Amino acid sequence: MNNFFAYVSRMRYINRWSLMRNSESENIQEHSHMVAVIAHALGVIRRDIFHKDCDPDAAAVVALYHDCSEILTGDLPTPIKYHSREINKAYKEMEELACEKILSTLPEELQGSFRQVFNGEISEKYRDLVKAADKLSAYIKCIEERRAGNDEFISAEKQTLAILDESPLPEVKYFLEHFIPAFELNLDQLGTM
Repeated sequence: MNNFFAYVSRMRYINRWSLMRNSESENIQEHSHMVAVIAHALGVIRRDIFHKDCDPDAAAVVALYHDCSEILTGDLPTPIKYHSREINKAYKEMEELACEKILSTLPEELQGSFRQVFNGEISEKYRDLVKAADKLSAYIKCIEERRAGNDEFISAEKQTLAILDESPLPEVKYFLEHFIPAFELNLDQLGTM
């Protein structure tokens, strides 16, 4: 019996933003889907706008699995995860162990391919796009919460935008300029554009 996909399906039980009041809860399965969509978009932008070698599909796959370790570790809130170098190092080690545990539930013949996506050559190649997509997803969540009247996310929104504004990736600047403004619109406004 192979438990890998049964573990992956449990991503929907791990909620994000646990230290904050949420108007709409978000689990890591929903988050990973959005990060994959954005990573794919950033990959297409890299390839088609900036004419750099990129496989957007590979970026999307890495993003789909980028938080799989949290199936076993849970989602450690950012203020705790980055509180100290020691905590961050210990958490990274725990994430690596969790990934290995989850990968070990695959048939041996499949483990190498999935390992490349989890923490191998493929994941390394697209790490910058997935990290940027992860941050863009967090920024979108903050916008949505603010628009829902939840001022709990205002500080997080400002901090996240500041990080995105400092990104060296032209793909991020392109996404911020061309796609983020639409998240300020309601459905009727989206339909009239």
